[in-house]
Amino acid sequence: MWHTLAMLHRRLFLAAPAALAATGARAQSTESFASYVAELRGLARKAGISQGTIDRALGHVQLIQRAIDLDRNQPESKLTWAQYRMRIVNDQRIALGRKLYAQHRALLARVTQRYGVEPGVIMGIWALESNYGADSGKFPIVDSLVTLAWEGRRRAFFQSEAIDALKVLDRGDISLDKMVGSYAGAMGQTQFMPDSVLKYSVDFNGDGRRDLWSDMGDIFASTANYLAREGWQADLSWGRPVVLPPGFDTSQSGHAKRRSLAEWKPTGLPIPALPDRTIVSVVLPGGAGEEAFLAFWPNYKALRAYNPPDKYCLSVGLLGNAITA
Repeated sequence: MWHTLAMLHRRLFLAAPAALAATGARAQSTESFASYVAELRGLARKAGISQGTIDRALGHVQLIQRAIDLDRNQPESKLTWAQYRMRIVNDQRIALGRKLYAQHRALLARVTQRYGVEPGVIMGIWALESNYGADSGKFPIVDSLVTLAWEGRRRAFFQSEAIDALKVLDRGDISLDKMVGSYAGAMGQTQFMPDSVLKYSVDFNGDGRRDLWSDMGDIFASTANYLAREGWQADLSWGRPVVLPPGFDTSQSGHAKRRSLAEWKPTGLPIPALPDRTIVSVVLPGGAGEEAFLAFWPNYKALRAYNPPDKYCLSVGLLGNAITA
């Protein structure tokens, strides 16, 4: 019994300084965070944001440790192209996409008519970014961005996005309680960062707000406008699968190796019925001997502006093709 009590007292004795240190660290963090929020208030005023918006958004802003943890420990994707393709471009996602495409077909046609972006690409982005709106994120955007700016690893970026989020609130697109999204600040059903909301979002239905959370016209049109502003060409698709000729030099593959179709002809590469001046790259997401794709520029460039990885861009295209087939 004495031994047990002695061990218990020893554990309490050793734990006490650690507990006190943790309490002190939390208090120091809280004080530092409050000081940073005060600094951010001044920056927001200089950016022309109204005092009412500043008070509403920053008056009760909270430090979100979960956002810091996620930002510091982003898992590096180790999926092969075959694994990624199977996980993303699957029958279930295609079936749901077809159902939703039928539901929104007329709206998407109007968006395509205005911006020149094919419906399949919009559907593909919607699928990948939020699983058709089901997984848009539930983090309070302002709190997350202010937390990550305060944490300091990428302060300039997150501070700029936090100010932009306040600007979005200030122009009345969304209320503070409904401005939710990913831990890193991406929001809406096609996951725009605040900077992109300011640059690319549009009020498609004319109600005076750019609602990327619940208005499908604004969501689709803003996504199309993003791609159009990044150079999407209306008479061209994103690309297509291709069968490489025997002996094709795979060192010439990759999205950075771009040539006109006229320049590709001597290689024996199957040439689509497009003008000879069309710029094309050969993309091998799984490496030599695996699936190959022709990527059409500038449309592939516009997709990469939205999200750069080849796996993402190709999956958007393949999903879109399957959904709208």
